[in-house]
Amino acid sequence: MAKPKKVCVVGSGNWGSAIAKIIGNNALDKPELFEREVRMWVFEEMVDGKKLTEIINTKHQNVKYLPDIALPENVVAIPDVKDAAKDADILVFVLPHQFVRGVCNQLKDKMKEGTVAVTLIKGFDVAEGGGILLISDVIRNLLNIPCAILMGANIANEVAKENYCEATVGCKDPELGRLHKSMFQTKYFRIVVVDDEETVEVCGALKNIVAVGAGFADGLGYGDNTKAAVIRLGLMEMVKFCEVFYPGSQQSTFLESCGVADLVTTCYGGRNRRVSEAYVRTGKTIEQLEAEMLNGQKLQGPPTADEVNVMLKNKKMEDRFPLFTAIHRICKGELPATKFLDCLKNHPEHMISHK
Repeated sequence: MAKPKKVCVVGSGNWGSAIAKIIGNNALDKPELFEREVRMWVFEEMVDGKKLTEIINTKHQNVKYLPDIALPENVVAIPDVKDAAKDADILVFVLPHQFVRGVCNQLKDKMKEGTVAVTLIKGFDVAEGGGILLISDVIRNLLNIPCAILMGANIANEVAKENYCEATVGCKDPELGRLHKSMFQTKYFRIVVVDDEETVEVCGALKNIVAVGAGFADGLGYGDNTKAAVIRLGLMEMVKFCEVFYPGSQQSTFLESCGVADLVTTCYGGRNRRVSEAYVRTGKTIEQLEAEMLNGQKLQGPPTADEVNVMLKNKKMEDRFPLFTAIHRICKGELPATKFLDCLKNHPEHMISHK
């Protein structure tokens, strides 16, 4: 019989803490599969004169990023990522995508044989020469370990409060997929495993760009009909992006939680929509609003729009993805937000060939 797996959660924001709660409880409920102690890497901060790791380990609550939610006592906060990940069998990456490469470089060559990873990170990494890399590929390449993906319509606070929701795990290895399902699934957090890894991950990144557009529509005072158009056109561009850059993607994956469900949720809730609405209403910069509104959390939509645009520009494809391009240009201040409606009105309807 296989030994129970040691799990480390790499990241401790609101989503990282919500996932640590799930994994911690599952480790208690399934001792035959997982070791009791679940380590969580916490970027050390001072909160009211105390170290955040100490508060988490004594109060069993992340008072900064997920207040009022009890974490299982077997979730242990550790401030050094190398200590947290030592001897881990499963690394669960859930931190802003801008920090993945730096964290992986610290862990490089320190993984034991057989370690695997799962990324919950929604974003891309910029490749040399202007392309984009999937975060799972960054993890695979730097750590030389397999990496699955979990994405879904999951607003962290709602998951933490045990509101019913779904998520999609992308994993080509069926045995690993079953293990990941056992690690994440609860009565309120239901997991579907598919083998279309790339599409699961690309959906999770691109939907944040569309959510920024939904926030612009809200900030401009348009109603739900306009937002529905943003969502529909955004989904069209997401599908087209996968067709062009990730051939072999399965259309059915867009109907999973990682696809249309996550897109709708993020366009009505979530930080990207909220900050983008404020960007239009206040005239402040994205960076100012991120600092004022997010309590130390990071936005994913604007930097992802930037990363995607680098590739589209290099391949002379900006015109094929006019919604993504307009959102990027508005975020950068190159186009006034008032021009956003023109992008919707003039969007080419022939983008997707209906077979």
